Amino acid sequence: MDTPLDRFDRAALVATAVVDGIADDRFDLPSPCAEWTVRGVLNHIVTGNLVAEAIVAGRAHPNRDVDRLGEDPSAAFAASLASTRVALSEPGLMERVVSTPIGEAPGSFLVQMRVAELLVHGWDLAKATGQPTDLDPELATEVLAAWQARIGQRPRSMLPFDELRSVPVDATAADRLAGYLGRTVVPA
Repeated sequence: MDTPLDRFDRAALVATAVVDGIADDRFDLPSPCAEWTVRGVLNHIVTGNLVAEAIVAGRAHPNRDVDRLGEDPSAAFAASLASTRVALSEPGLMERVVSTPIGEAPGSFLVQMRVAELLVHGWDLAKATGQPTDLDPELATEVLAAWQARIGQRPRSMLPFDELRSVPVDATAADRLAGYLGRTVVPA
């Protein structure tokens, strides 16, 4: 059975493959996240990684409105993954209670949040740039089950997700995850 860090590593590989597949002229394209372009989604992921590091270290969260990608978005993303992986490997973190963006939880949940962010926003980036969205079916299924259990019947207005969207019967696991977290999987 995978550990939380194993799942983080798998999600990081998936997201890295998608980011590496983005041509330089595609960063200004719109994304499934209406408020962000492709560059905006990637910047959000990088900033989220830095927020996770700040949570682990007990520091103030970085400003979410700063462009952290610079001239080489892929390199900025890779650097954030590497430093976040180090932070999430801190001894005892999995059991320690930390203040996540959606409440107090064990550090293992913080890792789970990063895994979900990497997969779902990896899906956003793939969708926006015309790449395949069939991202690690086993991991996407696990993440979907974890969020279904965590969210349950809680109102979506209390969470950083849009309303549940229907997906085709033959949707991939990553498409089902994206739809569950509020993405439109097929054009209306």
